[in-house]
Amino acid sequence: MESKGASSCRLLFCLLISATVLRPGLGWYTVNSAYGDTIIMPCRLDVPQNLMFGKWKYEKPDGSPVFIAFRSSTKKSVQYDDVPEYKDRLSLSENYTLSISNARISDEKRFVCMLVTEDNVFEAPTIVKVFKQPSKPEIVSKALFLETEQLKKLGDCISEDSYPDGNITWYRNGKVLHPLEGAVVIIFKKEMDPVTQLYTMTSTLEYKTTKADIQMPFTCSVTYYGPSGQKTVHSEQAVFDIYYPTEQVIIQVLPPKTAIKEGDNITLKCLGNGNPPPEEFLFYLPGQPEGIRSSNTYTLTDVRRNATGDYKCSLIDKKSMIASTAITVHYLDLSLNPSGEVTRQIGDALPVSCTISASRNATVVWMKDNIRLRSSPSFSSLHYQDAGNYVCETALQEVEGLKKRESLTLIVEGKPQIKMTKKTDPSGLSKTIICHVEGFPKPAIQWTITGSGSVINQTEESPYINGRYYSKIIISPEENVTLTCTAENQLERTVNSLNVSAISIPEHDEADEISDENREKVNDQAKLIVGIVVGLLLAALVAGVVYWLYMKKSKTASKHVNKDLGNMEENKKLEENNHKTEA
Repeated sequence: MESKGASSCRLLFCLLISATVLRPGLGWYTVNSAYGDTIIMPCRLDVPQNLMFGKWKYEKPDGSPVFIAFRSSTKKSVQYDDVPEYKDRLSLSENYTLSISNARISDEKRFVCMLVTEDNVFEAPTIVKVFKQPSKPEIVSKALFLETEQLKKLGDCISEDSYPDGNITWYRNGKVLHPLEGAVVIIFKKEMDPVTQLYTMTSTLEYKTTKADIQMPFTCSVTYYGPSGQKTVHSEQAVFDIYYPTEQVIIQVLPPKTAIKEGDNITLKCLGNGNPPPEEFLFYLPGQPEGIRSSNTYTLTDVRRNATGDYKCSLIDKKSMIASTAITVHYLDLSLNPSGEVTRQIGDALPVSCTISASRNATVVWMKDNIRLRSSPSFSSLHYQDAGNYVCETALQEVEGLKKRESLTLIVEGKPQIKMTKKTDPSGLSKTIICHVEGFPKPAIQWTITGSGSVINQTEESPYINGRYYSKIIISPEENVTLTCTAENQLERTVNSLNVSAISIPEHDEADEISDENREKVNDQAKLIVGIVVGLLLAALVAGVVYWLYMKKSKTASKHVNKDLGNMEENKKLEENNHKTEA
């Protein structure tokens, strides 16, 4: 008789061999993996409490099982079956998840996770799909050139190491090429490597070209399936020489510019649309009826404004096939008068003109000492503050780099002018004497006391601004003194004196020098008063003239009246005499 343990063992073996019972609610499950990656297959079964062990197997094409991994629930040990293709590639975790490293095409199988108890076996199948991205397609065996109206092999598009196999598509200028009798012939074939089970796809394109294919890019692509779905990889572009006769000539200006200015170099390039292209052309310059024979380029250096005009080129053996282009050479002239360093005396008039001559409307900007002016400078009577560095700058906005500038350095000179003022301190203990000086170059100021001739060195000076500054001293004289202020520059030496009474003697203070702003206000008021007086004088003069004319007319009228009265008296006397004669 057989023992109970042996009977149980035999039953369990039979269950493992023949078990096909799926856990309720479990269906087909697919794991997608990329070639070379690690395949991860969860068991997808709830682990029963009375679990004895877990096991993984895969099924051969004929349905027979091959066990590959075993894990005991009690001993926590893992055993891998001796299957050569999975040696050192398997890993079974505690939750019975099976991992297969370095995925291969041969791993595409139906794997089954089996959890075994004393009285039952639970299974969860998993379908493994392996995908291999093909190499980037490449156009090889390319034609050296294509000729119009001839069906000729363009090239082969090859993509290797794909699984599953993919499809190849040809493109012209980004649009799909479809077979067309006599114009487009596509021959596709695929081969599988028996060792790696990877596919190589080859597509041959025969194409009948036309002139429209000049510089048109041809590409191909391979479409394949990967773990995440369908994908497409494109090849690099290939451009082919198209042979056909020249039917048109074009002329280009190099380098391409939106505008050409004086001093630029221009290269004319003539091209024929035939292939091979013509190597020589005739170039026609403005005003020259005879062409200049040259290669496909002709260079003009340092062009001037008189180079503006139409430029043409033609074939040497077919002059009627001609092309032309218009070139405008932009120019900009600036003339500043006067310019450079100019020295004038204060009060002088200085007309300034900045004359612009340009091929287009130019913008003009005036700067003084790097500060933009609102308008162009004009000097009817120069002041010291007018001195500075003036710049007239002009530019053509549409022409890059075309700008001109001229500068004027204005120097306003003047002989020293002196005005002295004095002021008694409110405390009555001192007097302030100020020597206001105007002139350029800056005059040097020296104080002396008349009589003694001693020089006063303890002075206070203001900043020298716009040709003016002052020197100030504070004294407390015990007797009447005369102070002399001497101002001297390269133009002249000017001396002025001021009598100052002793500190004990009260005297009238001199008004301080008025500022430029106040001086302008005073000048404006003076101009207003003078205008009013002149207006009144003109009105009086007009009134006098009118009165004189009136009196003259009155006297003339009186003379005419008296003459008329005398004539009437004479007439009366003649009539009386006539009456007497008749009687």
